[in-house]
Amino acid sequence: MPYSSRSASEAGDKPVIWTVSVSRLSDLFRDITLEYDHLASIEPVNLGFDDAARHIRERMASERCDVVIAAGSNAAYLKGRVSVPVVIAKASGFDVMQALARARRVAERIGVITYQQQLPELAEFASTFGFAIAQRTYVTEEDARAQINDLKAAGIDAIVGAGLITDLAEEAGLTGVFVYSAASIRQAFDDALELARLTQLESNSGRRPVVADTMRTRHGLNDLRGDSQAMETLRQAVVLYARSPATVLIEGETGTGKELVAQAIHRESPRSLGANRPFVAVNCGAVAESLLESELFGHEEGAFTGARRGGHAGLFEAANRGTLFLDEIGEMPLPLQTRLLRVLEEREVVRVGGTRPIAINVRVISATHCDLEQRVREGRFRADLFYRLAVLRLALPPLRERAGDVVALAEWSLKNALAALGARPHPNLHAEMTGCAPLLERYGWPGNVRELRNLMERVALFLAAEPLQALTPAFVLSVAPELGREVRAPLAVEATAAETVEQTVQQTVEQVLARFGGRRDEAAAYLGISRTTLWRKLKLGSRLRGNDEL
Repeated sequence: MPYSSRSASEAGDKPVIWTVSVSRLSDLFRDITLEYDHLASIEPVNLGFDDAARHIRERMASERCDVVIAAGSNAAYLKGRVSVPVVIAKASGFDVMQALARARRVAERIGVITYQQQLPELAEFASTFGFAIAQRTYVTEEDARAQINDLKAAGIDAIVGAGLITDLAEEAGLTGVFVYSAASIRQAFDDALELARLTQLESNSGRRPVVADTMRTRHGLNDLRGDSQAMETLRQAVVLYARSPATVLIEGETGTGKELVAQAIHRESPRSLGANRPFVAVNCGAVAESLLESELFGHEEGAFTGARRGGHAGLFEAANRGTLFLDEIGEMPLPLQTRLLRVLEEREVVRVGGTRPIAINVRVISATHCDLEQRVREGRFRADLFYRLAVLRLALPPLRERAGDVVALAEWSLKNALAALGARPHPNLHAEMTGCAPLLERYGWPGNVRELRNLMERVALFLAAEPLQALTPAFVLSVAPELGREVRAPLAVEATAAETVEQTVQQTVEQVLARFGGRRDEAAAYLGISRTTLWRKLKLGSRLRGNDEL
């Protein structure tokens, strides 16, 4: 019985395992499942690759799964694309020897095709037993098909491999010999059960740090919604970056979901999985400069007027062993940038008014909607801090660049908004939303996903008040007239803005040069530009003031 149809009481505390396969491995999974059904709630997912990844992500938004079991290229594909742990079923050396023996009974010339890497011990085996084995590797299904055709042309009669390989071999008129044994699949199930138990034990252990609800992540990989290639690439990057302790700089327009991505990175990382360590966020542009230093680094008693009695731990200390998210990092004042750089380099913090360094272990993820590199050139952001924060970088795509996701996101947002109002969506909501696609997709969405979500909350309010109202383009336009307006700025305005930026850059270059006492080498290094570029900008400014001498 599928887990989704069981009640919570029926499932109990048993681990939930999903097996993923589209080949003959499905039959082996099904047979072994019968042996483990009393130990876990096990459900097959008869899909592969992108279809399987999308299916798992969608279901994980509302269902529980502790471990996924898959094999071969399918497992490798899933491992970097879903948030749930993936146990890879592996063929043992004994499995390979048995498969070769079976192949030898039906063919003189044998091929072995494995995922990505060859089996080096096969050459010695073939030499010992006196028969040739042609080895090939593959990455994609197309690659596997090409290798099989190549072996067939070379006179190979039987091919040993995983389910995909044996299926394709038989399609080509060859004998396919399946490499996996029941023993290897049982081992994968044992590993999955052990992984699920360890995770559960760690979650229930009293040794786990107690973290306030406000310091936990509310969003994960499943909340990065959208089927466009841009979103698939983003989800892959989140999973990859989660494995590293390096700093991450998230760049994107307002409303693209920068904090959501930061939470997903934390949630997928070892700092969160099984440990539930803190995720602490602060908006550097929303806190007054006079308070931001104390908020970040803490203060000792009596450090300043109004300082808390007994002192106060800052956000770096609160995020110890977890993640600190610095939103709108571009708004951080220059003096605090210097302190932040020191904390990142030394991995210790000194409270305001204090002298004692406090060791910290914090991963920093920062975000900005502005061009930080431009701000570095303007002297408004330290170049050394920029490079320290941007070891890993993520650029979030604006909604207008993934128009194919707009309708699905709008429908999902509208359903959530209706549910919050206690209203039920129309049975034909999907068809009605599809009818609104031209209206939604041609709009530029300057506020991105946040604007789309807010607009759908407005639409939901009117639909809840008029239950019989159909969701037509005319109705949506009456509720949200901005959808009929052009949102791009005129060219003249853009040109004026560009001129203003150039003037600002010029003023800032001169300020930085003055700060370094006229020493051009040091000023150029601070700005991240060459001395020639610095000279050119100063000369341009001099001409604008009517003075060609420098």
